[in-house]
Amino acid sequence: MTDGAPPDLQALGITKRFGPLTALKEVNFRLRSSRFHALLGENGAGKSTLVKCIMGYYHSDAGTILLDQQPVTIRNPRDAQTFGIGMVYQQFTLIPNMTILENLVISKAKLNSIINWQEEEFQLTEFMEKMPFKVPLSARVSSLAAGEKQKVEILKQLALQNRILILDEPTSVLTPQEADEVLGHLRAMTLARQLSVLIITHKLREVAAFADEVTVLRKGQCVGSGQVSELKISQMAEMMVGSEVTVKPKHRTVLSKKVPKLVLQDIRVKDDIGVEVVRGLHLTIHEGEIVGVAGVSGNGQRELIEVLAGQRRAVAGTIRVQGQPFQPTREKIMQHKMCCLPEEPLQNTCVGRMTVSENLAFRNFDVEPHAVGGWLISRPALRRSAFELIERYNIKPPYPDIPIQSLSGGNVQRAVLARELSAEVEILIIANPCFGLDFLATEEIRLQIVAARNRGTAVLLISEDLDEILELSDRTVVMFNGQLVYETASSGADLAIIGRHMTGDTT
Repeated sequence: MTDGAPPDLQALGITKRFGPLTALKEVNFRLRSSRFHALLGENGAGKSTLVKCIMGYYHSDAGTILLDQQPVTIRNPRDAQTFGIGMVYQQFTLIPNMTILENLVISKAKLNSIINWQEEEFQLTEFMEKMPFKVPLSARVSSLAAGEKQKVEILKQLALQNRILILDEPTSVLTPQEADEVLGHLRAMTLARQLSVLIITHKLREVAAFADEVTVLRKGQCVGSGQVSELKISQMAEMMVGSEVTVKPKHRTVLSKKVPKLVLQDIRVKDDIGVEVVRGLHLTIHEGEIVGVAGVSGNGQRELIEVLAGQRRAVAGTIRVQGQPFQPTREKIMQHKMCCLPEEPLQNTCVGRMTVSENLAFRNFDVEPHAVGGWLISRPALRRSAFELIERYNIKPPYPDIPIQSLSGGNVQRAVLARELSAEVEILIIANPCFGLDFLATEEIRLQIVAARNRGTAVLLISEDLDEILELSDRTVVMFNGQLVYETASSGADLAIIGRHMTGDTT
């Protein structure tokens, strides 16, 4: 390494197999010193597998990792840290009940048997003064907003003196302003030759704004790379999916009457430890309307979805569906043709060890043609229906008899969407419907949501992707600290005002 700059990182001929599946095939990748590099690809393209090979989580079946042209052996993430390579994951790795100081100290590869906390605090205070993000070392992680936690995750890697930083979808929990702030600071550090950044993201706007170079994977192979300044967003998207990507206009039917279909009145919900996280929420969604709920995760959205899905009880308030009092039992949900797709579908709407076909039949396994007399289940009928949905929604691999937990996250999402959207829907409750999906699948799902709206479905859309909310919804409301604090028509909405309300700043 010369002049104090980060080392040049290369992955040459990386091949990784999982049984008969070749996840990566002779992939070549280079992260030049002090560059901001974006790694793109549709879901299942091999992005996570590649960075896990670099980090030592996986051992490649073939290929070499080079640092400054010299081969290195990285057997595990601890080895990666010794070479100055760190990674910030999609899910937070901080310990909530510990302070920021404690989290930063215990992340070190080597610790003395007796920790000198005063010395550690002094060193980390000096470190913080040089950093672009300012967070109080004494604060407990549990007290931090999502954006602050993400900053601490990045600071943790910098405190470990890592010079190569890998980021996996780092802005999914951030407001637009926070995302620009975080990526802007990291970009400045690359320009100052303090850091090299490799970012995995689906947000091409961020790639265009902050990245120097881009590498695109498709089906486990490198299909393109280049300077961001020389590529259009449409070209990057086309490399990702292998065909020209066109965003079709979302035709919206204008209904003559505004008929309330879902009415929430003074809904109050407590979390698992008894803290009220939804506080007196009022919301009405009309026939043929999409209402988008914007907000940083952790402001009560998850608990609200769980109440509507029947997974959690509200402590107060009423729900009315098509003018009638509503209790979210399976019978009432089926009666009112209500579908609910919460976050983390593998955890919340699937049974991981059951097959894809069984999971696809959860809504109608006890009705014809899947069952005779409501109890005798026809396995061939389940498989036939599963094959139809697998083909229509492009679920991969296309095998109905494998456990659904063996699918990638994006394909689990496809399967749940296939189950819920394939039948007639009057009320659709949906959270982050396109998270982890590739461009073509995302466009297909969004078209289906708008098509359901045009048929008269009332849609409650909760998403951490503000662009998605503004593209799909008729009205946008902002949820902060368990309450709806702002409402606007989505058409012509001011992004900056929405972002300020997402962080509680109403000045």
